[in-house]
Amino acid sequence: MSGDEIDLSNRDPNGLNAHLGTLHFNDVLGEPDGTHSIDMVWKCSHLCFNLWKGLCYKILTLCFGCCIAAEWGCEFAIIAFYHVWYITPCLKILEINCGLCQRIYTNCANCCVVPCCEAFGGLFHHFKK
Repeated sequence: MSGDEIDLSNRDPNGLNAHLGTLHFNDVLGEPDGTHSIDMVWKCSHLCFNLWKGLCYKILTLCFGCCIAAEWGCEFAIIAFYHVWYITPCLKILEINCGLCQRIYTNCANCCVVPCCEAFGGLFHHFKK
């Protein structure tokens, strides 16, 4: 299967919506012992739940799925555009400027701090004996 083809049997290969699981009737509705409806009502409720869950999902995806997918495609295109044309160049500017700041800080430390450390090192060196 090439990268352009889609797998119609496994539509969530990365598990993006694994938290939804497979939603069954018994995951949503349950009658405790001692509180039961008529068996026919319970069977009909089970049938209606499954039928309407599937039907509503299919109607919603039919009416809105393509439009929402187009919107998300545009959203991620905008994010990619900002990263390519704005964020990455800004990060490069920061990298260049921070590199310059690092060199300045290193030179200041070498000029000011290193001589003091060497002087104290020489002073404390005599205590070693």
